Amino acid sequence: LQGGITGLVGTTIGLVLGFRSSSNLAAAYGIAVTTTMVITTLLAYVVARRLWGWSVFGAASLTLVFLAIDLSFMGANALKIAHGGWFPLVVGAVIFVLMTTWKRGRELLGSRIREQLVPLQDFFELIRIERPARVPGYGVFMTSNAEGTPPALMQNFLLNRVVQQQVVLLTVVTTEQARVTPEERVELSELDQGFVRVVVRYGFMEQPDIPKLLETLKLANWSLEHATFFLGRETVLPGEHGMPRWRQHLFSFLSRNSQRAATFFNVPPDRVMEIGSQIQL
Repeated sequence: LQGGITGLVGTTIGLVLGFRSSSNLAAAYGIAVTTTMVITTLLAYVVARRLWGWSVFGAASLTLVFLAIDLSFMGANALKIAHGGWFPLVVGAVIFVLMTTWKRGRELLGSRIREQLVPLQDFFELIRIERPARVPGYGVFMTSNAEGTPPALMQNFLLNRVVQQQVVLLTVVTTEQARVTPEERVELSELDQGFVRVVVRYGFMEQPDIPKLLETLKLANWSLEHATFFLGRETVLPGEHGMPRWRQHLFSFLSRNSQRAATFFNVPPDRVMEIGSQIQL
């Protein structure tokens, strides 16, 4: 926290010294505010169409009224771009590139993972044939796909020939709602071979706490002290398709420095096992 505050203070001082005058700062502020107004008006059109169900004519008519006002303000400030107004535009462009690269990269990564998924019934048949050691305790395999066999489970089986006696296939879904009601929170399905599939939904304003949630499910013989959380750790390798090479390297950098899933889901570090894999985009 102290390092973050120091960096913020240093950045602020650097900006003040870089702009050199209050008029240049005012130019940057004017461009930032008017551009935000235009973007907000365009997003309001999307909300009116997709969420409120307005007709194209109704949504466009109201949007054009506000857009005419916003664009007049933005046009009046356009002369200030050369005098400091370029800065918020550059910052916005950088953030836009980062966010779209992350979104596209996650889509490609998810697609590659789904291509490698093994149907769960095939995995059950493999267990019947191979007869791996079934060790005591719970194995919680966290996966973004609510179908198929989690890659971490398949890799752990192929490498160690071991499967826990009780297995939870856990998928966490973030909804477009701010919060999810308790009735909509959990979907639980009993499967074969001591497996349970759990789909958990959280609103985008909620902080997941997976151990606490699993306690509320009242699973047979559940104990956090005897549970191991298995998470996949993908290393992204540049490929030939999907995104330009520079964006693939950028996504790889973002992936390496993103928040760890165990931390986000509040899983105790001493109960986590990460299984790595290399995936080419």
